[in-house]
Amino acid sequence: MSVAKLPRVAVLGAGSSGIVATKVLAKAGFDVTCFEKTDRVGGLWVFRGTPETARGFAKTAAYRSLHINTSRSRMEYADYPMPASYPDFPSHAQIAAYFDAYVDHFDVRRRIRFETEVQRAAPLPDGAWELSLAGARTERFDALLVANGHHWDPAPPDPPFPGTFDGVVSHSHDFVDAEPLRGKRVVVLGMGNSAMDIAVEASFVAERVYLSARRGVHIVPKMLFGRPLDQWVKLPALPFAVKAPLYRAMVRLATGPVERYGLPRPDHALGEAHPTISSEILSRVASGAVVPKPNIAALCGPRIRFTDGSEEPVDALIHCTGYRVTFPFFERSFLSAPNNDLPLFRRVFEPRHPTLAFIGLVQPLGAIMPIAEAQSHWVADHLAGRYVWPSEPAMRRDMADERKALFARYVASPRHTMQVDFDEYLRALAQERARGEKRARAHSQG
Repeated sequence: MSVAKLPRVAVLGAGSSGIVATKVLAKAGFDVTCFEKTDRVGGLWVFRGTPETARGFAKTAAYRSLHINTSRSRMEYADYPMPASYPDFPSHAQIAAYFDAYVDHFDVRRRIRFETEVQRAAPLPDGAWELSLAGARTERFDALLVANGHHWDPAPPDPPFPGTFDGVVSHSHDFVDAEPLRGKRVVVLGMGNSAMDIAVEASFVAERVYLSARRGVHIVPKMLFGRPLDQWVKLPALPFAVKAPLYRAMVRLATGPVERYGLPRPDHALGEAHPTISSEILSRVASGAVVPKPNIAALCGPRIRFTDGSEEPVDALIHCTGYRVTFPFFERSFLSAPNNDLPLFRRVFEPRHPTLAFIGLVQPLGAIMPIAEAQSHWVADHLAGRYVWPSEPAMRRDMADERKALFARYVASPRHTMQVDFDEYLRALAQERARGEKRARAHSQG
């Protein structure tokens, strides 16, 4: 496979994964076009919470107070550092500005078709792809990179709670700021990062905030001993099993057991589920501003009953229940991710389709951006013929081994079907890329 045989590549989405894929492929000599249905790059980091900022486009997952929860040095692209003036944990506005600067620095913007939604992407018999656009237009591309993200299609509680609720029900995706919650009695359902942020913010204006836990989680502070926590544990040469005791000891020293705060004890060790990162929630719980509650048992009109039998009058219920992994441009019979589960070779390739790749379809213990960058280089090598896949049986065995290890380590949940450890994944990807380059040389010589 060579660039000459694959002159046109389409990238779907101009978020943090799509822009780096477009940049890497363009630099590698491909004729690449990125399709973005909104008017800006940046995906979920573009705050569209008000009519002035929305510009007619759907709201993203960003809320007014959103900041990154991995440090900027672990989030930035390898060849374009974030400004030194940025704090350790920049705001959504700073991250969006960084992405804007990135596409302009590398002359990527001219390759992006803004306000152009791909309504359908279909494989052709020769391995190429037909993209259907608005106005009954179609275009043909020789390869397709999917970078549409996985934090945009809100997932409701599953199964739904019995009963009906008289108050306002929303999802964390709808959250802009806490002002509509002023003076209200609020239940925040969930224990992930968004739930913690929303509960903390609401606790300063609401009459009462209840944090309803479907399961216990480990809560990790952003900072430890004056440094971002993720900079203390970046030991890429060591597997997680070796790093884990140090990591757990540091977190325990910083926070102590969460059950001391009245939160449910986790049924798993730290590192066996995606951690929740918050430096404020435990303080708000300890001060009584956020009241822990177990899972919801039933909705009872103006009240909510919890599984411990207690009931509370509630005005607003916010579901912080995650997102569905969906690909609206694919026919479900062709490809989908039921329960957020899509088996892929190293989280990028589907063995039946050598001209299809997924960029950023991971849930890392760390940031997606450097991972998407590494994946993009790997895909460019593959499309240019500098990297050759292993045999399909070998790929299937590798995928099976990866899934076995994934399900053995992490709590069974749709949230953990795409989980990877940042450093281990990047190291393994580099090793596989080197092996594939060796196979490519052997093929060219044989």
